[in-house]
Amino acid sequence: MMNSSAACTMAKQLLKRIGLLALLMGYLSITQAHAQGFLKADGKKIMNGSGEEVILRGMGLGGWMLQEGYMMRTGDVAGQQHALKAKIEELIGPEKTNEFYSAWLANHTRKIDIDSMAAWGFNSVRLPMHYNLYTLPVEQEPVKGQNTWLNQGFAMTDSLLAWCKANNMYLILDLHAAPGGQGNDLNISDGDPNKPFLWESEENQQKTIALWRKLAERYKDEPWIGAYDIINEPNWGFTDPNDKNGCSEEQNGPLRQLMVEITQAIREVDQQHMIIIEGNCWGNNYKGVLPTWDDNVVLSFHKYWNYNDQESIQGSLNLRDKYNVPLWLGETGENSNVWFTQAISLAEKNGIGWSWWPLKKMGFNNPLEVKVAPGYQKILDYWKGKGEKPAADEAYKALMHQAQNTKLENCMYHQDVVDAMFRQVQTTATKPFAAHAVAAGTTIKAVNYDLGRNGFAYFDKDTANYHISLGSERTLWNRGHAYRNDGVDIKTGSDGYYVSNFEEGEWLQYTVNVPQKGRYKLLVQVAAAGTGGKISVSNNGAILAATTVVPVTGGEQNWETIEIAHVPLAQGKNTLRVRADSGEFSLNAIWFEKAGKSTGRKAKQKSKR
Repeated sequence: MMNSSAACTMAKQLLKRIGLLALLMGYLSITQAHAQGFLKADGKKIMNGSGEEVILRGMGLGGWMLQEGYMMRTGDVAGQQHALKAKIEELIGPEKTNEFYSAWLANHTRKIDIDSMAAWGFNSVRLPMHYNLYTLPVEQEPVKGQNTWLNQGFAMTDSLLAWCKANNMYLILDLHAAPGGQGNDLNISDGDPNKPFLWESEENQQKTIALWRKLAERYKDEPWIGAYDIINEPNWGFTDPNDKNGCSEEQNGPLRQLMVEITQAIREVDQQHMIIIEGNCWGNNYKGVLPTWDDNVVLSFHKYWNYNDQESIQGSLNLRDKYNVPLWLGETGENSNVWFTQAISLAEKNGIGWSWWPLKKMGFNNPLEVKVAPGYQKILDYWKGKGEKPAADEAYKALMHQAQNTKLENCMYHQDVVDAMFRQVQTTATKPFAAHAVAAGTTIKAVNYDLGRNGFAYFDKDTANYHISLGSERTLWNRGHAYRNDGVDIKTGSDGYYVSNFEEGEWLQYTVNVPQKGRYKLLVQVAAAGTGGKISVSNNGAILAATTVVPVTGGEQNWETIEIAHVPLAQGKNTLRVRADSGEFSLNAIWFEKAGKSTGRKAKQKSKR
């Protein structure tokens, strides 16, 4: 046994080695950053300082500096951040409201988030900035026409840049909420229709220009700042007031002029960084904006809820060819895993980098899901007229709890989303969602089917939202909006997640490891509110047993257990597929028993619920 003195000496040596390693890694990071140099637009490509093409694979930090109502589940009562803040102040007062926002900003995005993104495969981060963290609104300036600079936004950006540099990731600064708001889609820019918009106020425009000059002056020597995305999603009818979002605008003169002036201000202090521009109509209408006015410009386009075919991006490709500038898919997402894989495959096939939206929110179709605290749900219910007003102390505790929930370690990590964005783009191979080692009494939850593409790890008929292309209402993929982001419908029950609306022709695959070859009895927990149906199981493509009837149980969660007997399983890896041969029903779990033995579960056993 080692004595305490020797143990202490070894510990000190270990800490010293760790410290030296950290210094070495820091040095390598710095030297690599300078070796790669600044990103630059070079013809139709984005290149680094070493002359290598860079495909940006990024994620936007939506909800951090700027809260959009739908991310907070307040879209129907408070879509803009200032409206939400006013409702919070009504509940708990200004002082405690400021405490909540301080906690939110401190917790939402930290080094652990950027470290995780790097580990998952991202090489860039898009920071959606709210101007009011960097400077005062024009109406609050002590001296009209001057700019008061606030340390908070710059300090947050400095920290984020340090985390990105440590991971060799590019940071793209995105002015998401410009002074006054840059369009009639109020939520995305925290716009207030009771005050002059960006396009109606020379003061707001001058403050926007000054902010970009200040940012460029601060970060001019930082090669891990990838680019300046100078105005997010302008949406404004300049010549036709009925064209609210500028989608039919033919001239876009004020937009072009402001972006030219911002560029000129940046170039006064910074000749190095790429400048990203966005057209009208949420970044997609470039009529009158082009040609470019600087030789280091990238065109951004945004893509939501349409088909992922060549035609869907051909207009942007035409601009790239005509003006010989790079393209960047600067914002996209908010859809299913199927759509994610399709969109990334399409972009990269055409040499286009991308930035997804967002990293986290109170929703399931992003890498991290912020859980809704019970107390926060009570506040939401009150705001929506479904519950009583909580006391101020109760509301304060609930809001602070919700701020704590934004920390990565308190979020639900959706590995299926990350898998769809990286691995599934490259291969149709499947992999286990969870380790399933089969033995007598083993239970597999139905929702833990394999990771992979539709048609390979599972098959579902409704897989994505294409409502823009279809000209229809928004379409659902996962009708339960829970647990996973595939086409499979998953709902939350009283005892956990279950597969719902499992209908004819759909199937789920489970990779299982069997330590001992033999025949097994499968007990499948099912429920059917309507017509019931039939179910079958195959292993490595071979049907294992005759089709089994799924009875009508009288409710979507009125579970009964059906038996599929004498299922042969080989030693080692088995690939089971559970298929709905007819009807529509729910699946909760699958149990395995050795043939001829029983764990006490009976066929058609009714749930106690």
